[in-house]
This record gives sequence, C-alpha cells and structure tokens, in this order.
Amino acid sequence: MLINPSSPHSDDGWLERHIVDPSLKSQQPIVLETKQLRVFYGDNEAIHEGDLKFPEHQISALIGPSGSGKSTYLRSLNRMNDGVARVTGEILYRGVDVNRPEIDVYEMRRRIGMVFQRPNPFSKSIYDNITFALKRRGITDKKVLDETVETSLRQAAIWDEVKDKLNKSALALSGGQQQRLCIARAIAVKPDILLLDEPASALDPVSTGKLEETLLKLKKDYTIIIVTHNMQQAARISDFTAFFNMGRALEFDETSQIFTSPKVQLTNNYVAGDFG
Repeated sequence: MLINPSSPHSDDGWLERHIVDPSLKSQQPIVLETKQLRVFYGDNEAIHEGDLKFPEHQISALIGPSGSGKSTYLRSLNRMNDGVARVTGEILYRGVDVNRPEIDVYEMRRRIGMVFQRPNPFSKSIYDNITFALKRRGITDKKVLDETVETSLRQAAIWDEVKDKLNKSALALSGGQQQRLCIARAIAVKPDILLLDEPASALDPVSTGKLEETLLKLKKDYTIIIVTHNMQQAARISDFTAFFNMGRALEFDETSQIFTSPKVQLTNNYVAGDFG
C-alpha cells in the first residue's frame, strides 16, 4: 500500500508559455502528473511552474540550460528532495498524491525508481547489487533471487557481459556497465516508472549508445523520464520533451514538434543553439 491507514498560468508580456497535454497526443494513459508543483530551497524558489503529464510506456525527456530546474523537478517526482527542499503541490501517481505526508515513501520509491547521474553500484558483487533490496524485503528463496538477477540484467542489456562473473565486484565493471547495472538494480524490484538524471553524462559515446538502446527496449515495460543535457540524445530516444527555463516548464510536446516547430521562442532559441 502506498498510503498508511490546473490550468497553466498566463505570463506577462515577454515570456510566452505553451504547455501541451500529452494525453491528447498519446494513446497511452497518463501514469504520472504534477499540479502546481513548487520547490523551495529555503527562501529560494527553484521550481514555480511544474504542471506536466507523463504518458505510460513513453520516454519523456526534460531539457534546458544548467540551473533551469529540470533535475530538481525530476528528484521531486519520487520525493528525493525530502529533507533537502520544501515541495508543495500535487504529484499524482496513478491518481494518488504521493506528496502527502501519510504516503509510505519507501513503497512509493519501489514503484518510482531512480538512476543517478554517476553510476553508484554498491561495493558488493554484481549478484548482491541486484538482490540487495529484495533480501531487505524478506525475499530469500534462491530460485527467485537467481531468476530476478538474470531477468533484470537481461532487461538492462548487460547479462551477456557479466553472466560469468556474477560473484565479482561490481566496482570492477566499466562506467557504462556500472550504469546499466544500476538500471538492473532499479528494475529488480519491478517499478512502474524509471527516473534517470543525466545517466550518460559520465559515459563515453559507445557506452552512451548502449545505454540509449537499453532505454528504448525498456519503455515497453516502463514509463521513463530522463533529464539530459544532450539535445541529440533527447531527439534520438524520447517520445515527448519538456523544455525548462528559470524554474518553469515552458513547453511540453512531442519531441519531433519541440525540435522542428516549437511554439515558444525560448524553446526555439535553445534547440537552435542560440540561447543565453
């Protein structure tokens, strides 16, 4: 159990704002939605307009300049900002507001998993990285654990590379392999949504390509939301793209629309490389 017993605002003058409802353009249901989301670090308001809807089994990319709020927004979706920032508004996961205080945060994070910017495998074996959370939940059946390890590693497209060294340290893997292992670790607990915060920023082009191939395969089973500073990456793998600037989601539309005919001038400037 997750629980223990809007309209876009108008802008003044120079800043046009254009948010598209993806439910009008996607045949997939909306699995995650934010309404009037605001994030404060002390007195500093980092996010002040975050009304977005994310279709199921689609990849949605969040792009924008450094400091625009995209990573802060992403981390709010499974309450990774708890204790760091104050988050107001609604975060609706399949209709349940997971921003309410009575929500079981740990159960919610099992359903909304996260992979961070830099690979962070535990200093344990590859096998133990995958089974760690399962064992903590009381799952000890070796057959179940073995099957989960293989399934998760296969889904993350790394099984063939590590199947003969499951008992070796995860820290011995390359950076790209470690990041795919972290994805496997996240999906081992069978989440519904995967959040990824610039997962390829520390990877070389070959590893980045493998990671992107993995994400494209995973979207048939998961809803994926990814922050990326790489606009080519967003164009290659995402179905929808949101453009953030100065704490606002200014435009959210099909990726092809964002990169060819955006409706907001600032979005057009950013994707054209004429920004700032």
